[in-house]
Amino acid sequence: MPKRILQGVVVSDKNDKTVVVRVERRFAHPLMQKTVRRSKKYKAHDAENQYKIGDSVVIEECAPISKDKRWTVVSAQA
Repeated sequence: MPKRILQGVVVSDKNDKTVVVRVERRFAHPLMQKTVRRSKKYKAHDAENQYKIGDSVVIEECAPISKDKRWTVVSAQA
């Protein structure tokens, strides 16, 4: 099964080897047909602590690393 890949912005880097990434999705409201923005936060593994708040990153699904960390940072988005 292919691994999911998402793109988002780092909103926290306070934890060791972990960043919190906010991923935003846009969709049309089923009734109003207006574009709605919804976001969700994912904890991602950052082994070298190289990503900081505001960085745009690409994360990839992986095997569980801790209780609520199931993503790894693949690269920074330009």
